[in-house]
Formats: sequence, C-alpha cells, structure tokens
Amino acid sequence: MSRTILRPEVTSVAWFKKEKYSTLKPPQMRDRIPEGLLTKCDNCYTALMTKDLEENLRVCPKCGYHHRLPARERLALMTDPGSFREMFTNIQPTDALHFVDSKEYPERLKAARKCGFDEAVITGEATINGRRVAYGQMIFEFVGGSMGSVVGERITRLIEHATANQLPCVVVAASGGARMQEGILSLMQMAKTSGALARHAARRLPYLVILTDPSTAGVMASYASLGDVCIAEPGALIGFAGPRVIQQTINQILPKGFQRSEFVRDHGFVDIVVPRKDLKRTVALLLYYMTGQPDESMRAAVAEARVTEAPAHEPTGAVTAEA
Repeated sequence: MSRTILRPEVTSVAWFKKEKYSTLKPPQMRDRIPEGLLTKCDNCYTALMTKDLEENLRVCPKCGYHHRLPARERLALMTDPGSFREMFTNIQPTDALHFVDSKEYPERLKAARKCGFDEAVITGEATINGRRVAYGQMIFEFVGGSMGSVVGERITRLIEHATANQLPCVVVAASGGARMQEGILSLMQMAKTSGALARHAARRLPYLVILTDPSTAGVMASYASLGDVCIAEPGALIGFAGPRVIQQTINQILPKGFQRSEFVRDHGFVDIVVPRKDLKRTVALLLYYMTGQPDESMRAAVAEARVTEAPAHEPTGAVTAEA
C-alpha cells in the first residue's frame, strides 16, 4: 500500500522587495513673509514692521522700549547732517601682549572690522544745532565697545582738542568695559582719560555724557561717569559689575529695575533720563545753559517770536479814511 505525502504549496515572498509609493511634493508657500519685514520687540514681544521701527528711532511704539541703535544711525541722530569730521584715525591697535584666546588678537580685530569701523570709538568735530562741539561715540558693534589703548588714546586726544580749542565735549557711551585682550594696558586708559577731563574742567568747559545700553565696567568707572551732566536713555543698563555677578556675590535678590536708567537716576548717579527723540534738543539746551550762547535754532526761534509779538503800530503821520 503506497502512501501519498501531501506537501504544502510553497509561495515565494520577496521580503527584500520595496513597495512603491507615490512621492508628494510639499506645497509652495508663495505668500511667505519676506525676511526682515517684521521685528519682534525685545520687551513686549509685539511684531512690528521693521521700517516703522526704524523710522521711530528703533523705539517700540507699543511699550516705548529703546532697542539698541546702530552707530551710524546714532551719529545721524546726534549731529547736524554732514557736519561730522572724523579725527585721530591714524591711531590703530597693536598686539603688544601677543594675546591668544580662541583666536589671535589680530584675527579678532580683523573680524570685528567687518562692522564698518576700525575701532570701538569714533572721534572728531561736529555741530549740534549749529554749535561746534568735540564729539565722541562708542561703537558697540566693535568687540562690544570695549576700551583698549586706541579707544583711550582717541578719547584723551578728543578731550585735549576740545580744551585747546575752547569747545564743549560730548561723548556717547556704549561699552561692556575694558578689553581683556590688552590686559593692564586697557586699564591704564581709565586714569589717562580722567586726567584729561580734569584739565578740561579746570578751563570751565562743558562736558556732557550720554549713557546708552549698556554702559558698564571700566568705561563707566572713568570718563562715562565724569560728565558735568550725565544723561541716560530709558532702560539702559548702567553700572560697574553686571546684576547677575552682584546677585551671586551678595547672595540676595536684587530689586526690580536694578542698574537700569530710572533706578540709577533715583539713586543720584544719573542726572536725567531723556527719550531718544529728545536727546539732541536736550544736549543743545544744556550747552546753552552752560555757555550762555544760543545756537542757530534758538536764535531763529527768538527772531521769529519777536516778529510775531511785535505790536502793529501805524506809521507816523498816517491819515485814516475817517479823517
């Protein structure tokens, strides 16, 4: 008797075979918002049109927060158009200490110059409402506005130029402090600039300082705090050490608004807090108070007021129609 062995049917399955799927292309967003069209406020987080923010001097129209102003826009804001004449550009930095951190110091300076400036300060002569002044401005875009030998030397020569020519001196501060890559050489600039200001004050010449965000450390501990009048923008960080360092050192919670312009003013370290749009007019007014000499805009305003207020007298010998 024969046995029939039933064998199951073997079905071949291609485990390695890849299933075919249709490829879907992502939809094209033709209405995508262009890059740079909107800017978010750092304080209230409102989305603002970048063009409107720039036209408002980078002050938020919703909450009044003062964003940092680029150096060239600051120069245009503070001085009369085309009046600034830069000086002392021949003074350039050197690597006296051969300092190396993550990169060599000359390489760091070369990278910093991409912002369009050769150092962290510009100095020269300008006019403010027609009044001739010696004008200096820190460049925060250049290594955080840090003070090295060149910054100290340019500021010192600017003050000495103002003293020799009987000019008021106006300096806009924006700095994180002394430049660590120059070590003790950067710290020596504190004494040098302070000495020049003492000689300027002995001649009874005005010196005004405008403190912007941030104004700290070695710069704040020298020429940025020695103004006859210290003006600050709203909300600017002003102090020596930062609030986080102070809080960790004393192990205490700092009060609200600590080291901001309004807090510093209330404690007597700053004379006046002025909105950005009023800075130029305030500086011109202070220089008038300190020198007793009106500038061009004041002379024009006085002349216009005299014409407006002049009584309308009839000429002598005039005969009216009734007569």
